[in-house]
Amino acid sequence: MEILIIALICYCMGSIPFGFLLTKIFLKKDIRKIGSGNIGATNALRTGNKLLGYSTLILDILKAVIPILIIKIYYSEYIFLSSLSVFLGHLFPIWLNFKGGKGVATYIGILFCINYILGLIFITTWLIIFLISKYSSLSSLMASFIIPIYHFFIIENGNYYFFIILFILIFYTHRENIKRLKNNTESKSKIY
Repeated sequence: MEILIIALICYCMGSIPFGFLLTKIFLKKDIRKIGSGNIGATNALRTGNKLLGYSTLILDILKAVIPILIIKIYYSEYIFLSSLSVFLGHLFPIWLNFKGGKGVATYIGILFCINYILGLIFITTWLIIFLISKYSSLSSLMASFIIPIYHFFIIENGNYYFFIILFILIFYTHRENIKRLKNNTESKSKIY
């Protein structure tokens, strides 16, 4: 019973659609009708309101950090279950008919909770790829691809399967971006 309660609470925390809520409250708009239609931080930046975009980013990270840190302290054996539950909540929120964000900000929060070095590797890889390409989607895909590889070769404790699963989910949520990257129609992003 304990495992189900933890999974459900973490899923509910992950499914809070901050991009949708902030856009609705402060701009009186539905973020799903702006830009890519995604509820995440990158699309929130497309509203033209940088404060709203960065607030979405921070809140999407924190909605992973808060429950996972609590689980890490009190129920450490469930850290991967709670992380996956938060992540699935973000991707498939019950409140928005299971159509959520792409998971990158929430993934960053998960990485920092599990092992801050993984979080730093993700951010460093993301920034390098972004500075070269200016594509947020490509940066996210490459950074999330590097994590299971690093985990497999450096940490070597068998949990890299978890990171492969999260990479597959991120790859899935970015499938339209991948098509646009292949067709050279993906729009470049600004992070400042």
